[in-house]
Amino acid sequence: MSSAGDALTEPAPGEPLDRGSLTSAMESANLPTLVVVLHQLTGDPRWLADPYRPTRGRGMDDNDDGGFAEPVRAEIRAAAVDAVLAWSAGRQPAVPAPTGAFLVELMSLAVGEPVPAEYEAMAAEDMGFRTPKPVRAVAPGTGFRVVVIGAGLSGLLAAIRLREAGISCVVLEKNDDVGGTWLENRYPGAGVDTPSHLYSFSFAPKQWTTHFGKRDEVLAYLREVADRYDLRGMIRFGTEAAGAAYDARRQRWTVRTTAGEELEANAVITAVGVLNRPKVPDLPGLGDFRGPIFHSARWPADLDITGKRVAVVGTGASAMQIVPAIAGQAAHVTVFQRSPQWVAPNAVYFEPIPDGVQLLMERVPFYRRWYRTRLAWTMNDKVHPSLQIDPEWQHPERSVNTINDSHRRYFTRYLMTVLDGRDDLVKKALPDYPPFGKRMLLDNGWFAALRRDDVDLLTEAVAAITPTRVRTVDGTEVDADVVVICTGFETYRFLHPLDLRGRDGQSVQEVWGPENADAYLGISVPGFPNLFLIGGPGTVLGHGGSYITIAESEVRYTVEALTGMAERGIGALEVRPEVYADYARRHDEAHARMIWSHPGMGNWYRNRAGRVVSALPWRIVDYWTMTRHVHWDDFTTEPAR
Repeated sequence: MSSAGDALTEPAPGEPLDRGSLTSAMESANLPTLVVVLHQLTGDPRWLADPYRPTRGRGMDDNDDGGFAEPVRAEIRAAAVDAVLAWSAGRQPAVPAPTGAFLVELMSLAVGEPVPAEYEAMAAEDMGFRTPKPVRAVAPGTGFRVVVIGAGLSGLLAAIRLREAGISCVVLEKNDDVGGTWLENRYPGAGVDTPSHLYSFSFAPKQWTTHFGKRDEVLAYLREVADRYDLRGMIRFGTEAAGAAYDARRQRWTVRTTAGEELEANAVITAVGVLNRPKVPDLPGLGDFRGPIFHSARWPADLDITGKRVAVVGTGASAMQIVPAIAGQAAHVTVFQRSPQWVAPNAVYFEPIPDGVQLLMERVPFYRRWYRTRLAWTMNDKVHPSLQIDPEWQHPERSVNTINDSHRRYFTRYLMTVLDGRDDLVKKALPDYPPFGKRMLLDNGWFAALRRDDVDLLTEAVAAITPTRVRTVDGTEVDADVVVICTGFETYRFLHPLDLRGRDGQSVQEVWGPENADAYLGISVPGFPNLFLIGGPGTVLGHGGSYITIAESEVRYTVEALTGMAERGIGALEVRPEVYADYARRHDEAHARMIWSHPGMGNWYRNRAGRVVSALPWRIVDYWTMTRHVHWDDFTTEPAR
């Protein structure tokens, strides 16, 4: 799915490059990336052997120097300048598109450790070294029509791929612009905790200004994608879907909007996201507060908190971004913590991407691709094996296995270092459950903010809101001018509040129950023909990585199913109940072995009964493989009427 778009942005030979500028930029280069680029450009085998083999990086570190001694670093940079200038003058790359075992060898070289062969297919396609078999476009005039619900990143992706496949579609978006959660969440400090170069479509790379994109830049990127692919004419803005019903006799869905309009389609794709509907606790007095009180996802555009006393209820991802962003501007911030979070250090969270790196990304062939691949290896599946529960482990109260225990020691040392001298904060902020048991967070100034004199951290639960205060269960009352509710989203209630009714007139919520959603591959539900869920149950990434990778897999699979329906004259495509049940069983069995089923904490991945419904239990490469092609035997079909 990446090759066509990459061709538009990959540097082209013949464009003049200045040696001085390139030499200067090489000082900012990631050397493990550069070594592989050198081999592709020159074909010289010496770059594959010592002393040019990088060491293994530590943790999530970029390992920019590769562990090389300074003379070796200088040699790599100088050779890279010569190779890039020769390429710019017209010399063809010696190894333009490595695949197979040799690509795996290069990947292992780049990351400083063995990479399993099973990653080859995914990496080759993502890097554009192997062009996947194109989806055959649907013949014009078939009348096949799809309604997509939502114009966030998944909805935009679906619209792009459907248009490429020649399938007519309309996208319904409740807001007045694209962007989904990135349009709605405008609170101070909002941004991704996935590296920017991974939080990009494989076919639409971007010159990010920071290592971790902030909300405005992420939203601008999605707007750029919508404009580049001319999607706005396919989107009905300010149009919220209320529900849809399937007519088995006519093999059609009728989608109903909140305004009462009805649209007919052969198929429906939901792309409404998981972090979509705010969850607000039913606190006594919530409606009596005299000042602004709101969920973090509904931050007022005109709110000025300068000199205000701000109460922040919750310490999840949103709170941990808001508090450092407003500390010092507000007169005082009081944080009400239900449970502490494990926080990982990251040296470049706020750092801009240097101009030299921007030049390398833009002008040096293959550099961006290999940099992204190295990031993916570090941030995606690498931690997954350490999240498996060891039934023989003797300390389940603090960790789930030996490696997880070492993670605990590492994160604890970091916390103790940054909170040195503040035993009161250490006691409050140090979690008592295994690392990765909840969503891991990055330190974006959180601990530094907690140390401030104008920030308080309270660990008593909130009991009530009064007209001017927040009251805890022990009776403590805190004066507040503004209350920010950071209590997450309705993550168990998939597709809420859509009323989707299938073949028998039963709603999907009635099939699932209030908190127990299931879908085959997170995409299909029996009884609901021609309905495809993007971002459905069991597809949230809890172990790391970019959701965009999952979305691309889901959309690729969905579009292959839809084009197959049109080509084969299929009017109804429905996952077999036994396939659905077997997938749910394997999903639950996999989760039973994973950390998110550990009884020592709660998280938003599992429901109140303890079943994990949101998170993916498998590695990203496993899910990519599962969704690479449609297995038609998994479905029952009806010929089109």
